[in-house]
Amino acid sequence: MPLPSQHLETLARYKAWADARLYDMLAGLPADALTAPSPIFAGSILRTLNHVYLMDVVWKSHLLGIPHHLTTRNPEAAPPFPELRDAQRGIDAWYADCAATMTPDVCNDVVPFTFIGGGEGSMRREDIVLHVINHTTYHRGHITAMLNQIGVQPQATDLPVFLRDTRSLLPK
Repeated sequence: MPLPSQHLETLARYKAWADARLYDMLAGLPADALTAPSPIFAGSILRTLNHVYLMDVVWKSHLLGIPHHLTTRNPEAAPPFPELRDAQRGIDAWYADCAATMTPDVCNDVVPFTFIGGGEGSMRREDIVLHVINHTTYHRGHITAMLNQIGVQPQATDLPVFLRDTRSLLPK
């Protein structure tokens, strides 16, 4: 049997690490800093975090072939920060486990889906996981911009920092 994709697993573990690092830093901020209105994307740090989590749920649902029941990518309401943090931690672990078991054949399996805004699509399983990782990175950039606007400098969540700090924990 072919080996799982080590690069995909490394990137999924990177996503989990970067998300945890960001959430750890955000946990030290007052709640009003997380909900303060911002013109950057989702409207606030908390709503951006919620968007990322919900899109992770959508793509997980597509991978599992089950409905996600979402009708918008950016709901007005978001759960409380601690609840969202726990949910993100859980789904990040799911993606890391998923990536760790994806053989080349599974990676190339095509998954059909319907976009939330309408229209049909299809992607290879590997491309879905890569999109989830890339999507989260994109929005961590939005959150970094919002933090910089309020004078907060977050820790680096770049891939080279992850590799330096966790190399011994990664698949060989």
